[in-house]
Amino acid sequence: MELIIIKNKKQYQRYLEWVDDQFDKKVKANTPQGEKLQVALLLIKQYEDANYPIPLPDPIDAIKVKMDELGLKNKDLVGKVGSKGYVSSLLNKKKPLTLELAKLFHQELNIPAEVLLS
Repeated sequence: MELIIIKNKKQYQRYLEWVDDQFDKKVKANTPQGEKLQVALLLIKQYEDANYPIPLPDPIDAIKVKMDELGLKNKDLVGKVGSKGYVSSLLNKKKPLTLELAKLFHQELNIPAEVLLS
C-alpha cells in the first residue's frame, strides 16, 4: 500500500482494513513494515481528528471525575477553593469557574488546562 494523506471516507476505510490486516499478521514495530504501519496509523489519526473531532468535556464534570478517581470529597477542596458552600455551589454549576480556580485544578488535580478553559 502506498501511503498518502487520507482525503475521503473510502481511503479511510481502506487504511483501516489494511491496518487490521497488519495487526492480524503481527507485524513487528522495528521492521520496515512496522514503520509503514506506524505512518498509516498517524495518517488515520490525522483524518479522524479532522473529520470526527471529540468535544472537550465540561470543566466541572471533568473536575468531578478526577475527584472521584482520586477519592477526593468536596470537603477536601474547602481549604484551597473556599468555603464548604462555595465548593458545593461551584461543583453544582451555580458559581463560575474562575481563571484562578482553573489554574488551581490544573495544578492540584492535573486536569489539562484546555479542558478547564473550554
